[in-house]
Amino acid sequence: IVEGMPERLRLLVVLGAWCALRYGELAELRRHDVDLERGALSISRAVVRVDGADLVGRPRSVEGVRHVAIPPHPYPAIQAHLDAHVARRSDSLLFPRPGTNRHLIHTEVTKIVMTARAAAGRPALRLHDLRHTGAVFQEPAKPRPIAELMARLGHSTPGAALRYQHAAAGRDAQIAARLSEMALQ
Repeated sequence: IVEGMPERLRLLVVLGAWCALRYGELAELRRHDVDLERGALSISRAVVRVDGADLVGRPRSVEGVRHVAIPPHPYPAIQAHLDAHVARRSDSLLFPRPGTNRHLIHTEVTKIVMTARAAAGRPALRLHDLRHTGAVFQEPAKPRPIAELMARLGHSTPGAALRYQHAAAGRDAQIAARLSEMALQ
């Protein structure tokens, strides 16, 4: 899917999946929200479109204001994106509409993702499914406490976080192997 996206939006898919961000959080990310020295994104705002206007506000819940650790492997892609696609001002959007510092329009991004997902053989995958993917990626080798998942996803209740948990392919076999490791210790 990343390869099928225009270069200026590839990082949106990467961060959506690996950092499990909501679309409104991604669309409102600004240069000053990226800290590659600490390896974190600062999530303190989100954007929604209401009656054709972009409204920027706090994330959905108090817990939505958070720092999200970035896995190290996309650091070079993040730096390349900052260099090539983001204006130098600290408040510049990471993913602006071309030639502006205005927010992307969700329906336009959805159309672009639809083309990329079809090319990748994943025609049913929705943009928001990247967040679900990120939740499944959280800890493939061992179970994580629900509180950690809640903090990373910015959820205020266990029920909200659990909606993002899905059985990952091969996960049961990994759990069984870990049980054997424990038994043999």
